[in-house]
Amino acid sequence: MAEGSYSGRSRTSFLRWALVTIPAILLLGMLSARIGDSGYGNLWFDRLLKPGIMPAAWVFPFAWSILYIMMGFALAMILDARGAKGRGVAVFLFLIQLGLNLAWSPVFFAMHRIMLAFGLIIAIFLWAAVATVLFWKIRRLAGLLMLPYLAWLIFAGVLNWQIHLLNPNGLTLVPMSGNTQIIIR
Repeated sequence: MAEGSYSGRSRTSFLRWALVTIPAILLLGMLSARIGDSGYGNLWFDRLLKPGIMPAAWVFPFAWSILYIMMGFALAMILDARGAKGRGVAVFLFLIQLGLNLAWSPVFFAMHRIMLAFGLIIAIFLWAAVATVLFWKIRRLAGLLMLPYLAWLIFAGVLNWQIHLLNPNGLTLVPMSGNTQIIIR
């Protein structure tokens, strides 16, 4: 069978995987955003100085939904590639980068740790890039579906870095909920 073609049985198997992976990744992404109190409306985030390239608020949930759907399709393709060399490693690396991705919102928005979040983006990008290469080797379309995610991670990293530069004392703008901060200068 050619790399990109699916028989009826294989298509059904792929669709079963996709019916699990896409909603699961979307749900986990929404849960991470909820736990982190992500985006505009977060008092701390609203008080941060934003770079000129910062997109409108609606762009983030829209973009992440599209990216998570594409990632879910890519993962489903790899899970469906039974017997493919490197499949287990590719899935493992994908899950590592996904876990790091899901940690980013709570680290940035809830913990107010701008530079730790920047380090996370670098780690996410590296793990996702290796997973993308492996996906590409197994199913080229799966690798292609990961490329917009890698591009968005670069953009997110630039935003994160610029927010750090504009807000060197970003951690102290607003106390974290349930946290008493005593700042001695």
